[in-house]
Amino acid sequence: MNDIRQLDFNLLKAFDALLVERSVTRAAHRLSLTQPAVSGMLGRLRVALDDPLFVRSSHGIVPTPRALALAQPLRRMMSEVECMLTRPQFDPASSTASFSIAANDYAQLAVLVPWLEGLRREAPGIRIAIHSLDDARLMAGFEQGQVDLALVTPEAALPDLHAVRLYEETYSLALREGHPAAERDITLDDFCALDHGLVSLRGEAFMGVVDRALAANGRERRVSFSASCFLVLVQVLARSDLVATVPTRLLDGVAGLIRRPLPLAVPGFTKLAVWHERSHRDPAHQWLRASLIASARTGHHEA
Repeated sequence: MNDIRQLDFNLLKAFDALLVERSVTRAAHRLSLTQPAVSGMLGRLRVALDDPLFVRSSHGIVPTPRALALAQPLRRMMSEVECMLTRPQFDPASSTASFSIAANDYAQLAVLVPWLEGLRREAPGIRIAIHSLDDARLMAGFEQGQVDLALVTPEAALPDLHAVRLYEETYSLALREGHPAAERDITLDDFCALDHGLVSLRGEAFMGVVDRALAANGRERRVSFSASCFLVLVQVLARSDLVATVPTRLLDGVAGLIRRPLPLAVPGFTKLAVWHERSHRDPAHQWLRASLIASARTGHHEA
């Protein structure tokens, strides 16, 4: 055999240990093997390379010219293999990696926008692509490498995905600064008498979680405006006397709007981060997840 790359990797490790230690006993200790096992490996090496490789001396064994000629390419090969098998370190400050995150517009505004502000300082070379969340294609997006991380509710957290809870969201009443109802405590009667807006994500144009909570108490409200995304709703609230029950985090840092407690109990929801097994152990993705999770858990401040 003339091509050292065709040798068993364990034989190459034994060859390298023998070159370093110049002793079968010490090489066996270095490899955590028995002396007979290393002697057997040396025998296989001799047959494979058609050379004695090592001969006995008064101080152990000494390499033949053939062994010495192979020493440098062997160590270069061993180094390359070790580099290939060693998990690389990730430095966010110098990285130019790209990541793709899927989220609905609420999570984009409430979670990703605050996180991106700090990310630009910590990792200025990293690129983030944000996509609208499509529950039906989420797993396919992960499997095809189109999505690296997604922000979802538990209903969309498929069992084959890794998941971590980010936070529990509540609802607040949002209205513009200077709204006629802004300076008083809003009772349930006041709440039902106001004109409301809402975001409809499931096709119920004028019906939502608040209306179901009201119906359970024998009450109802007037919903005079609905939108398909929170960004539009927030803009409408700032320019009108409409009010809306919105996720509380959505109002952090939104100029021109104030929040008031709801006069009835409305169940909130859980927000999760989910990801696929393919990126679970990658250092860059681990850093990305840790950064976003830390931001989501610490970035919300009550008014």
